[in-house]
Amino acid sequence: MKITISQAPNYNEETVTIGAWLANKRSSGKIAFLQLRDGTGFMQGVVAKSDVSEEAFQLAKSMPQESSMYITGKIVEDARSPFGYEMQVSNIELIHEAIDYPITPKEHGTEFLMDHRHLWLRSKRQHAIMKIRNEIIRATYQFFNDGGYVKIDPPILTGSSAEGTTELFHTQYFDEEAYLSQSGQLYMEAAAMAFGKVFSFGPTFRAEKSKTRRHLIEFWMIEPEMAFIDHEESLEIQEQYVSFIAQSVLDNCKLELNVLERDTSKLEKIKAPFARISYDDAVVLLQEKGFTDIKWGEDFGAPHETAIAEAYDKPVFIINYPAEIKAFYMKPDPERSDVVLCADLIAPEGYGEIIGGSQRIDDLSLMEERYQQHDLTGPAYQWYLELRQYGSVPHSGFGLGLERTVAWLSGVDHIRETIPFPRLLNRLYP
Repeated sequence: MKITISQAPNYNEETVTIGAWLANKRSSGKIAFLQLRDGTGFMQGVVAKSDVSEEAFQLAKSMPQESSMYITGKIVEDARSPFGYEMQVSNIELIHEAIDYPITPKEHGTEFLMDHRHLWLRSKRQHAIMKIRNEIIRATYQFFNDGGYVKIDPPILTGSSAEGTTELFHTQYFDEEAYLSQSGQLYMEAAAMAFGKVFSFGPTFRAEKSKTRRHLIEFWMIEPEMAFIDHEESLEIQEQYVSFIAQSVLDNCKLELNVLERDTSKLEKIKAPFARISYDDAVVLLQEKGFTDIKWGEDFGAPHETAIAEAYDKPVFIINYPAEIKAFYMKPDPERSDVVLCADLIAPEGYGEIIGGSQRIDDLSLMEERYQQHDLTGPAYQWYLELRQYGSVPHSGFGLGLERTVAWLSGVDHIRETIPFPRLLNRLYP
């Protein structure tokens, strides 16, 4: 019977066949230990000379790394293995012999590994990170589908900027100017007026030449938008969502977290509610910590976010930023027009902002004022104005950056490890 490694616990003491690759091996005298992988997991195959033909035993000792095979044997429990099972091999059928595989068990630099990303994905560490990424995506769909949200797909090519900034990748759409999407938010607002609660999940692009471990040029965003939801209600949804995906990773990625040596006690603390600190208080906190460079009205950088997060052992909301440093569509605080009803959710352990969100302006005259202030003219923005003209309601939304969330929950240092492939943009500017 042909099975996968992940199915092996269901076939204890049975003889099965698995299609696998050789991740690594070692041998000693009359026994060889094969580290097998098949995409669903990793497992050891034990080849005893007395249990196989001479040809199979010599094959086990000589097969190069990443050679492919069909391997047959009995599945047995092994308490020493993180997986809990191993195979006592009885036969090996070589499919393809891999010669001179470039990623050997020795240490390699990050740039070398990123240049060989198409092969590096096969490693146990990268496999674990991608499985955690997949679990976050699966849990995201479950959370929003169970919550009655409708998934809507915004365009990747757009005629305007969601943030009103110039950090856009420009292209030509036949005879018209177009840009790679910076966010699907504006379209999600339109969809929320039709469906009530919606979310999108797709790639976004920022034309920033940032060479840090925390930034990417192309990344994936989960962007919910909700009609009849105010700012405080949105914060509650955000903390419920983040708590849900963290628990899903803890429940369903135990092996992967173990491979990454993640301190799961830190993840177990991620339960709603999360603390809130106002921008005003955050500035005071930073100044007390010795950050003399920060003044009220300036945005926070990575060192500032890290310093704020150090005061908490789970994510913290920084709320009510100055209107001047936030996007044009954010609703002013009714009690203070100089700040807006917004929040950035900062992950602990130095991973920075994972969510940005706000209540949106729903008043037509105020939005028209913002258009004038930000010089937003022409048909590219007219449709967005009409959302306030025909049945406007209070509404809020947020965006979660997938890769930074994967990095945080996985405990990895470099955000480029969280993307499946090194897109050209992310290779140019890591």
